[in-house]
Amino acid sequence: MLELKIVSPERIEFEGEVESVVVPGTLGQFEILVNHAPIISSLEKGTVTYTTPTGEKNLLEIAGGFVEVQKNVVSLCVEIN
Repeated sequence: MLELKIVSPERIEFEGEVESVVVPGTLGQFEILVNHAPIISSLEKGTVTYTTPTGEKNLLEIAGGFVEVQKNVVSLCVEIN
């Protein structure tokens, strides 16, 4: 399981466990799964999609930001549209 935290300048948008996260990276969309290699990447305008353990897919439109992945913890700092 991944621990996901999405923060914007206004508030914490989401915090909890997820099975996967898809983000709009600068060089294209990519998916983060359990045991993903450590990474820091900038994000472009697009949609962040994350799947909860119950299988529910959630979408969040962003204007850009950054993602950091380390030891199954995914941190997104984003600007919301």
